[in-house]
Amino acid sequence: MSAPTLARGTATLAGPPDRRSPFTGTAALVRLAARRDRVLVPVWWGVFAFLAYGSAAATVGLYPDEASRRLIAETVNGNLSLIALYGPVADPTSIGQIAMFKLTTFGAALVGLLAIVLVVRHTRAEEEAGRTELVGAGATGRWAPLAAALLTVGGTAVVLALVTAAGLVGAGLDASGSLSFGLAWAVTGLAFAGVAAITAQLAPTARAATGLASGVLGAAYVLRAVADTSPGGDLVWLRWLSPVGWAQEVHAFSQPRWAVGLLGLTLAGGLAIVAFGLLERRDLGAGMLPERTGTAGAGRDLTGAFGLALRLHRPTFLGWTVGVVLLGSMLGTLVSNIDGFLSGPMAEAFLALGGEKGLVEAFLATEWALIGVFISAYAVQAVLRLRGEELHRRADLLLVTPLSRLRWAASHVVVALGGAVALLVLGGLAAGASTAGALGDPVWFGAVLGAAVVQVPAVAVLAGLTMLAIGLLPRFASALAWGVLVAFLLIGEVGPLLEWPAWLLDLSPFAHTPQLPGSDVSVGALVGLAAVAAVLMAAGLAAFRRRDLE
Repeated sequence: MSAPTLARGTATLAGPPDRRSPFTGTAALVRLAARRDRVLVPVWWGVFAFLAYGSAAATVGLYPDEASRRLIAETVNGNLSLIALYGPVADPTSIGQIAMFKLTTFGAALVGLLAIVLVVRHTRAEEEAGRTELVGAGATGRWAPLAAALLTVGGTAVVLALVTAAGLVGAGLDASGSLSFGLAWAVTGLAFAGVAAITAQLAPTARAATGLASGVLGAAYVLRAVADTSPGGDLVWLRWLSPVGWAQEVHAFSQPRWAVGLLGLTLAGGLAIVAFGLLERRDLGAGMLPERTGTAGAGRDLTGAFGLALRLHRPTFLGWTVGVVLLGSMLGTLVSNIDGFLSGPMAEAFLALGGEKGLVEAFLATEWALIGVFISAYAVQAVLRLRGEELHRRADLLLVTPLSRLRWAASHVVVALGGAVALLVLGGLAAGASTAGALGDPVWFGAVLGAAVVQVPAVAVLAGLTMLAIGLLPRFASALAWGVLVAFLLIGEVGPLLEWPAWLLDLSPFAHTPQLPGSDVSVGALVGLAAVAAVLMAAGLAAFRRRDLE
């Protein structure tokens, strides 16, 4: 048989060449992603829209005239810590900019984080779980999963911008400014969707891809802060190098720059092209970056379940430690200018939210109530690591040894709760030292540390609820845990301003936490919260012990 004849026969046995487009099946995967996110994404739409509405509704009536707006704008723009955190107020006469100055860049960064999570969820996480390989075995092109993820996140960002604008209009702000504010958030989301598309090709795991993209987001936020706090505004041009800074350059509620939206589209498109190029150059399941190899032998700290849990939680805990200590250190600089920042109606609002005996106490109590919810996010994330180990079948490898299921689960819960307590203590030490130094009175050190420590029982309740969800409803544990946390955040931060009923406010464990400094300590409330947390954890562990592993 001649070579040409053999070649034709081989081609016939192998079947016709694959002439599918690399985007074949994209529409079907978009529908699949929409179905998977049918609860998660609408919830986050509601959260962002409600946060924007609550912030605007709580502020519009506080500064009715131009003089009061100029006063608060001068106070904000004169405090470098506030500018570093949120950015300056560009137009002191605009009630919209006064109302939304905290959420302009901070909210944009949260939208960017949401985009990162969604892109990684529908790309690298699916590939890591083996589902991309199954989908690719059908009539699906090589590029379809990544294209579907980007289209899904793009649509999510657009709808988020629209519902946020609707919330702002409902709070009394003008329609043009509200739409431009929604655009500012969407620009950041689109940009970091492109960043996550690249990190999903570089990193070998979903966790690493999310970490890399989040690191880029953090660097962009810091770059924006450097630009805003530069002496004399000499480095303000750096804002254009940061997608987070673009949210400010939209100039919502002042003279909107709609063309800034093209930056997000252009960057997302360019990064997507790079991501597709990387996708073609790697094997399915592999990342462009090499995985680190471990040591030949395990150390003594890995001889038990608790040692392993400590090792697994250590990187996340260290990252949170840096953020919490920095946040606590900045409280002192805010307190030093409290009289200028909180005056008139704003002072009354802070008094209503958090304290009884003075403006400084009320401000610190309110801030620590918020930080307590913030650190609860760590507790939720850490306890959910237990569910992640189960889903990735690493639990199976451990439980075939003499290690009991209860002890393995308890190790993660104890380490998660211990990490949250350590974060509260470290944040309290940093905040206490900075506050005492700023006010020149060492008494504040113990007062602020106490305000941090009393948050422990409420944080433990969130950890207990997360464990209960893992034990009873493992498939919905992540959505339930984060949903409850967001609900408690809205109840505590927006509920008092909107005068929600008392029974609704009391649903949050943070509503029963003493508002320190500035109020009496209710030992009974703290003991009650601790008991509730213990019962929730015990019930969750018992349910986890009885159910089958997935």
